[in-house]
Amino acid sequence: MEMVKKNTGPKIQEEKRTIRAMIDIYYKNHEATKINKQMLLSYSHLRLDVCRFGEEKPTCKQCPVHCYRPDYKEQMKQVMRYSGPRMLLYHPVLAVKHLLKENKSKKSRQNLGN
Repeated sequence: MEMVKKNTGPKIQEEKRTIRAMIDIYYKNHEATKINKQMLLSYSHLRLDVCRFGEEKPTCKQCPVHCYRPDYKEQMKQVMRYSGPRMLLYHPVLAVKHLLKENKSKKSRQNLGN
């Protein structure tokens, strides 16, 4: 059985901080959900740990690979929809970095299409 190398680079670590911040914002006001906070956080970190793109990972929105199980994917969509706009208030530096990364991912995908 082949061992998967765990992603531990600085960009992955920042992505984990961003996801943790978004999950914290969401669960502060949404306690009653099917997937609890710790399960979602652990699952999202696991997915980042084994992401095939590693340090070159695009934002989830721009990613060509949908690696989340359907139930976690739906929960994370809700988290991102709710927390995304609020990130500018609670974590402005992480929010701006994430927006810049998303814009960069979008441009590189457009260049691949040309």
